[in-house]
Amino acid sequence: MGSSAKKKKEKQKDFQKPKLKVGKAKPKPSNYTDTSFRSKAIVVNQQSISTTAPSSSSQFSHHLSLLSSKSDTQRKESLAHLTTSISSRPVDSPLPQPVSMILPTLLPLILDASNGVRSQLLKLLRSLPASEIEDHVGQLLPYIRAGMTHLAADIRLSAVEILSWLVDIAGPEVVSCAGGWIKTMNCFLSILGWHTEESAKWSASRGSFGKAGSEGKPMVKVLQTLAEFLDAGIGKPEEGDRMDDDSDVEREGYSSGWMFPLCHAAQHMIPRTSAPYAYLNLFGQPRDEEGEMYETREDRYRVFSDKFLRAVERGLENARKEGGEVGRASAAVSKVLKEAKSYGAGV
Repeated sequence: MGSSAKKKKEKQKDFQKPKLKVGKAKPKPSNYTDTSFRSKAIVVNQQSISTTAPSSSSQFSHHLSLLSSKSDTQRKESLAHLTTSISSRPVDSPLPQPVSMILPTLLPLILDASNGVRSQLLKLLRSLPASEIEDHVGQLLPYIRAGMTHLAADIRLSAVEILSWLVDIAGPEVVSCAGGWIKTMNCFLSILGWHTEESAKWSASRGSFGKAGSEGKPMVKVLQTLAEFLDAGIGKPEEGDRMDDDSDVEREGYSSGWMFPLCHAAQHMIPRTSAPYAYLNLFGQPRDEEGEMYETREDRYRVFSDKFLRAVERGLENARKEGGEVGRASAAVSKVLKEAKSYGAGV
């Protein structure tokens, strides 16, 4: 009995309110920890403090590795840092890393779900030297075509904008690389809904461009890019595209000291392109008609007239009837087709 009375008395202490006296401090709780001490030094293991900041090259590589981050904000900020590093470098100075090392990390972002990331990616691509992009067109086009046939309307429009930039800086390489002509035309017909028997495999109906309040602006952008693409492929031939034995280049060769028997020396010079014999496909997989290279304007126009001309003309007629900006954009495409016919591209 004594033991139980003692326990009962101890329990009652927990519910008794202590009586405070004037001038006497409140009793401290049992779990109180004294933090009034002061430390003169704090030692953190495995930490090095350096007075020199990381180099711009190392920062560039670091932000390039952050492009695979799961955070949309981190990817966008890293792209902005890379863009600033490239655009602010001294004139005629090389890039922090070669384009061949940068592009494999950038290309998957063409299909990124974030609009901010894709818009910043386009700014970064535009800051790259155009002369170094020409050799990587075949690497860019598969991702662009995947974006043009994507289910999301925003990604399709972003891919069209990237293709417009690529055609602007490397149009001849875009239309003449492997698969650059037929496959890209199939993507255009799919996104516009101007289907042929071949392009019907890519999509069954006209692709939607998102909100109805856009007033046809995405369609206008696609038609403008199509006009640029057709102009690069079958448009008005520029001076120097057709050279024969009596061309200015040959005559210039004779005036520079070419003597007999070097009658056609210019035709035997080393080509200026990076892969002059890529059309032979010596080490690649066998290509079908869609993946073939069409290097001459005549070949491209022949394929275009056989496969796409009727569908494009039918689609342009419907677009012209809509009027407004869409009608004006379709007129630009019609102008390119008229020039292609008038300059004998189909011969």
